Amino acid sequence: MKYSIEFDQEKCASVYGRDLHISPKHSREVCKEIVGMSTPNAEKYLEEVIALKRPVRYTKYKKAHRKGIGCGRYPVNASRKVLELLREAVANAEFKGLDSEKLRIKHASAYPGRKIKRYMPKAQGRSGEHSERTSDVEIVVEETE
Repeated sequence: MKYSIEFDQEKCASVYGRDLHISPKHSREVCKEIVGMSTPNAEKYLEEVIALKRPVRYTKYKKAHRKGIGCGRYPVNASRKVLELLREAVANAEFKGLDSEKLRIKHASAYPGRKIKRYMPKAQGRSGEHSERTSDVEIVVEETE
C-alpha cells in the first residue's frame, strides 16, 4: 500500500485498513482526534468513546450538536475499527523491536474507500440503488525518547 506520508522505517511502524465498513465522516473525525497522542492514551480515549463516556469533537462536520457537548458525537463503530488498527500498529512496532510504552501516533488519516453497489427492491417491480460507503484508514506510530 502507498501511504500519504514519508516516514522512517526503522523508528516507525504502520498499518493500513482498506475497505472498512465504517463511515468516512466518522472515521476522519476519530483519526483527527487521536493524532499526536501516545498509544496508551489513545487506546484509553477510544475505549471511553465506545463506552459513551467521552465524545469525539467534530471539526469539519458541525451539524451534530448535543447538550453539554457542543459539536460532537459518539462514533462507536468507527472507534472500534480504529482501536483494532491501533493495536495492530503497536503489535507491528513490538515485532520491529520498538518500545510499546514510548510510542506516539505520528499520522492517522481516513479516506473514502470504494462504494459497494447494491439494489433495494421497491414497489411494482422497480429497484433503487443503495450504495454502502467504506473507508481506508492508515495509522503510523513512532518511538519517541
